[in-house]
Amino acid sequence: MISADSFSLDAMVADLDVLVNAESPSRDIQRLTQHAELIADLMDRLLGHRPHIIESPVGPHIHWVGGPDPRVLILGHHDTVHPVGTLARLPFSVDTGIIRGPGVFDMKAGIVQALHGVAALADRSHVEILLTADEEIGSRASRALLEERALACGAVLVIEPSADGGALKIGRKGTGTIEITIDGRASHAGLEPEKGINSLVELAYLIPQIVEMARPEIGTTITPTLASAGTADNVVPAQTTLSVDVRIALPEEKARVEEAFQQLRTTVDGARITIGGAIGRPPMHESAATELFDIAQHALSNAGLAPVNGVVVGGGSDGNFTAAVGVQTLDGLGAVGGGAHGDDEHVIADTMPSRAALIALLCQDLSSMAKRPPLGNVPAER
Repeated sequence: MISADSFSLDAMVADLDVLVNAESPSRDIQRLTQHAELIADLMDRLLGHRPHIIESPVGPHIHWVGGPDPRVLILGHHDTVHPVGTLARLPFSVDTGIIRGPGVFDMKAGIVQALHGVAALADRSHVEILLTADEEIGSRASRALLEERALACGAVLVIEPSADGGALKIGRKGTGTIEITIDGRASHAGLEPEKGINSLVELAYLIPQIVEMARPEIGTTITPTLASAGTADNVVPAQTTLSVDVRIALPEEKARVEEAFQQLRTTVDGARITIGGAIGRPPMHESAATELFDIAQHALSNAGLAPVNGVVVGGGSDGNFTAAVGVQTLDGLGAVGGGAHGDDEHVIADTMPSRAALIALLCQDLSSMAKRPPLGNVPAER
């Protein structure tokens, strides 16, 4: 019987040390390639053979295949948000049971846990592992691949970090960024401001309209997050830009929100507004996780491990894509800790064996079952 005692915490921490000490920021193809080779070495040692390295314009994806009849896909990513040099400032450390370092929580500990979990299986032939290189920047280079492999396997376990207290993620909002550019006309702010078209003033007019698009009662949030305007303090700003974070719980909100942005208008003749971006990740509805969450709870109970909660969260992941194409998807199976994307990123060390056990138990159960057919409630949008 697989249990937390089946795993060596020291061995897992040693493997995690290697991965964290190889920085792998998104878009840094050289470092992502080096990091992929380290993971390939780890897979070779733990799982018996090396993965396929799939090149892409933003870095290599890593695809390990257990056999010709896959029934479960373990899905993750090996890029991080931390720029090169973060490791020098925040080195890998283990202190009083807390592991720290850039990318340790999101999601290098999850990768280590998954590999050790699969290594514990007597039969790995029904398992695939896909670790992409661009999840943190929108998954544009990997989306088609991960959707294809999800459909081929029939069930997806996403090793994104857990929610608070180790909770699994059974639903996610759809996410996207809308980019607004307002072009006006520069002029001297003191001598002839009337000859300019102040793009910043136009943005001030538009922001209340943008905020009013939100419908928090149904889970739609619209949040202006990043703005830039002007070139000097004595020049009427000719161009102003705004980034808006958009999150939706209902698929039909995508069309409403995107159309509302397209309807924005400036107030002054000669000012031009350009709208870019979109809601790129569709929502992951709770129905996509129902069966897999029940299997997880039964597996934990049978192994004598504590049950876990299931929560719906606002952030997106590649699980949004796999759920949207109708594949049963359970998320948040990675590390337990906190501080994702920040200086306080950390993992609670003694949770790693039990999370590896959970992955192993889920793979074991799913491998013994018939392949799952696509769900019937796939959102219409892609």
